[in-house]
Amino acid sequence: MKISPNKFVSLSYDLNVGEGDEKELMEKATPEQPLEFIFGTNSMLEAFEKNVDGLAEGDSFDFILTPDQAYGEYDDEHLVDLPKNIFEVDGKVDESVVFEGNTIPMMDSNGNRLNGSVVSVSDDTVQMDFNHPLAGETLHFTGNVLSIREASAEEIAALFAPQGGGCGSGCGCGSSDESEGCGSGCGCGSSDESEGSSCGSGCGCH
Repeated sequence: MKISPNKFVSLSYDLNVGEGDEKELMEKATPEQPLEFIFGTNSMLEAFEKNVDGLAEGDSFDFILTPDQAYGEYDDEHLVDLPKNIFEVDGKVDESVVFEGNTIPMMDSNGNRLNGSVVSVSDDTVQMDFNHPLAGETLHFTGNVLSIREASAEEIAALFAPQGGGCGSGCGCGSSDESEGCGSGCGCGSSDESEGSSCGSGCGCH
């Protein structure tokens, strides 16, 4: 069996970011904690799926995604200062949530959900970064196809249910035009919007 639409796919991989001597291991999906997804259901980056399309169980892969194929370039306009009082609950800012480096789920003026990372906290403002965590990065995936099977109707339906859309636990999720976090910081949702859903823990879901 080969990877094709509506197949339930399980992959292991290493994800390195950067180029040349600057490469850094960002995430691993292991046989014990693989990336699992249903191929062709818009749950992965389009370029990611193109690179594994047609592979069979046991095949290996080694490919690079440029920023324009993955999460886009870093945009300074997505770095914003917000009034600190909007983070108050019962008149007090919860410092266990609002601290440097933490990712906070938020909502924009149009009701779209998005995740922002806290850059700094001052007396009156909180600086938030709404860029995707891997914006501007070149992604290098190397790995293996662990298993392929037909996805059940229930599994496919669950992807399109409200609050659904899990992406297993791996890297490959997200799109270049949104900021939704994906478990351990990699991003899911559909392109041109900021609304997404929780995707296990990884970096390649769409």
